[in-house]
Amino acid sequence: MDVSQPSLQRLNRTIWIVVAAMGASVIIASLIGPFHIEWASFSKATGACILLCAASWFYTSVRRDPSIGSALMSTAQIVAFTAVGAPISYVAASAGFPLQDALLASWDRHLGIDWLGYVSLITSHSWLYQIFAFAYASFTLQVIATVLILGFAGHTLRLSAFVQAFMLTTLVTIGISAVIPATGPWLFYHAQPALAHGAIPVSSTSWPVFLGLRNGTFHAMSGLNSEGIITFPSLHAALSVLFVLALWRVRGLRWIALAINIMMILATPFAGSHYVVDVIAGIAIACPCWLIAHRTVRSDRANDMMPLPSVADSPSIVPPIESTGTDTIVTAGLAPAQVSPETASVRRPDIAKT
Repeated sequence: MDVSQPSLQRLNRTIWIVVAAMGASVIIASLIGPFHIEWASFSKATGACILLCAASWFYTSVRRDPSIGSALMSTAQIVAFTAVGAPISYVAASAGFPLQDALLASWDRHLGIDWLGYVSLITSHSWLYQIFAFAYASFTLQVIATVLILGFAGHTLRLSAFVQAFMLTTLVTIGISAVIPATGPWLFYHAQPALAHGAIPVSSTSWPVFLGLRNGTFHAMSGLNSEGIITFPSLHAALSVLFVLALWRVRGLRWIALAINIMMILATPFAGSHYVVDVIAGIAIACPCWLIAHRTVRSDRANDMMPLPSVADSPSIVPPIESTGTDTIVTAGLAPAQVSPETASVRRPDIAKT
């Protein structure tokens, strides 16, 4: 275990405060805006969080296995954060800022990217398409696996850093997507399934939701069954980086994580209907978010390990005793006391009363 218990408690408290603030924001948005909350969609997330927190308390306080307790608590935090984060992305999309697809497409062209040709190339090889589709769909599984692996392996510091970086990266991505919204290249280029040899992106189910949020016809805010509607920056690409960084110190998994997430990044332009600059921006956001989270955790641990300042010796209420090398004991401020060798008794001197 690489994080002290007080430090871990402070980190957990901070995370839950952020989640609670986000939940309050969702409720406020439903009260003052056109949205309504589908409370039933949050029931599974709520029940899962309660069970996970209870199990975490059991393994922390009863069984005394902090590694399992941390893994369970972090899983609860990820579930709760995801449940309230998705509705906030809906509120951000409803802000209605001008679409920036033309700008993002021009950035791709300046980089020499042929998005249509790239999609056609991937889908023309069924084996390559299947591998990329699997990698892209592993997103949710990787989130849960990363938390549990780090927790059970005792990498508590990296686990705390991952959870914080996950939250920070998501919030930054949502904020940027609000002011630089985009429908994505599939809709912008009016691409047809024939271009992709009959395949359609997984993200196609999010298009009606995104367009409905912008034109005011979609008002429902759901929990874990929400659609991912963010185009720029790519959250998939950003979290791919976090998965690799979090698992890099776990022996035997670093190269597996790297391989899977390289494939996820390569699959994102098609499967997620993203411009290549979306992917680049996601990676650029993830790196500083990881550094900030990791330094925050290390700084908190360092504060716990800092030695307490030395306290000067307070004056004693007992006068100091000095030895003269004889049978005489000299006490500061008092006349010498004589010790009888035969009885080893101390004859107290007469002290003049004042």
